[in-house]
Amino acid sequence: MAKGIAPFQQIQYAFAAYIREPHQNPPPCGPAPERMKVYRELFFNNIENFLATGFPVLKSILSKTDWLALVQAFYARHRSKTPYFAKIAEEFLDYLQNEYISRPSDPPYLLELAHYEWTELALVIAEGEVPQGNIDSADDPLEQTFYLSELAWPLVYQFPVHKIGPGQQPSEPPDQPTCLAVYRDRADKVKFLEISPVTCRLLQILQQEEEMRGIDCLFKLAAEIGHPDPQALACHGAEILRSLAERGVIGICR
Repeated sequence: MAKGIAPFQQIQYAFAAYIREPHQNPPPCGPAPERMKVYRELFFNNIENFLATGFPVLKSILSKTDWLALVQAFYARHRSKTPYFAKIAEEFLDYLQNEYISRPSDPPYLLELAHYEWTELALVIAEGEVPQGNIDSADDPLEQTFYLSELAWPLVYQFPVHKIGPGQQPSEPPDQPTCLAVYRDRADKVKFLEISPVTCRLLQILQQEEEMRGIDCLFKLAAEIGHPDPQALACHGAEILRSLAERGVIGICR
């Protein structure tokens, strides 16, 4: 223990170290061992239960031993930057992305699956407004100016994360990436929409440009992908824009 630390702080540090990793740190002097065991179980079980709720599929595809080892490693080694329980899932994802050392038994999609599951909770608590206005059936989507909802995220994964479960665990990524639009709808429910890579790029363009006329967005997309008939792409894209606006994935500038 570093010099200059008050005795009560030394006890606090020893208490916290033992709670985090009892096999690596001795219990603090004073409290009875059985009481420390109760504290340890209460703290660990709270974290484990919260992560199990936030990452149910990840837990289901790991063995009990591997799941508890993963939670214990996070619990012992990660230094969270927030005291809020609602942010624990984000801290866990940060740990997996930046600190976790993968094991041979880990599935190759572990990080992508964790990110996919995190997005649901993240969008539930995210601040922002869902676009409220629907496009009128008489309006031409190509002439409307659209923007990506604050509560809609275009995401690209190597693995089909939305299909993974105990009965479906791919060992290799498919030839085509999985593109999803994850969004909060007007009923405040988080929805996951599988989209094509072209539609995903359409949403990314709106995200980058902040707002853009439908025809301009689609012509930009056509130029990017080298489409031989931009006008045909625009005609097809008009209905995609209309559908996305009806879902609340994109909004219309009025």
